[in-house]
Amino acid sequence: MKVYGDHNSGNCYKIKLVLSILNLNCDWEDVDILANETQTSMFLSKNPNGKIPVLELDDGRCLSESNAIVNYLATGSPLLPADPFQQAKVLQWQFFEQYSHEPYIAVARFIAKYLNMPSDRKKEYEAKQAGGHKALGVMEQRLFESDYLVGKQLTTADISLFAYTHVAHEGGFDLSRYPAVVAWITRVMAHPGYVGMGRH
Repeated sequence: MKVYGDHNSGNCYKIKLVLSILNLNCDWEDVDILANETQTSMFLSKNPNGKIPVLELDDGRCLSESNAIVNYLATGSPLLPADPFQQAKVLQWQFFEQYSHEPYIAVARFIAKYLNMPSDRKKEYEAKQAGGHKALGVMEQRLFESDYLVGKQLTTADISLFAYTHVAHEGGFDLSRYPAVVAWITRVMAHPGYVGMGRH
């Protein structure tokens, strides 16, 4: 297997974390999104949507969308519940991540960290703050009641939300306002096989 991705992208980090926790071997090919490497004909043949990450299987089949990839890799492991309702709850949180969390927290982080806060994106960055805090508030409510987002152990729901939440401060979000979220971040980091974001 091979992953095409960026070590500092939260969506790519989800995959790196699942691979590490499950001790799965996978090659990694760096893709520079700022150099438009996702728009080459070679890359577009693997994902016509022109976005990372992409998982390429040994038989040449490709899978895109980070949460689809982590669930595929986690199938049959404790990270993905076998019970249909629990599995649907995992998907519920992953859809929440993509629609209510990532568009605010990840985009604010991208503007600040990747683009170094250009003046023409400052208003957009500020406009992302309210939505990001709303998403963190939803997580806080759940994690105040439970150690993990689904059930009583780590699942791909946690991994999907952890990726951008634990670096939310890089997008201007003060996590000290969310003590249950901070405690959850500590729990995830203590999990066997945990690996941090970035190159290692």
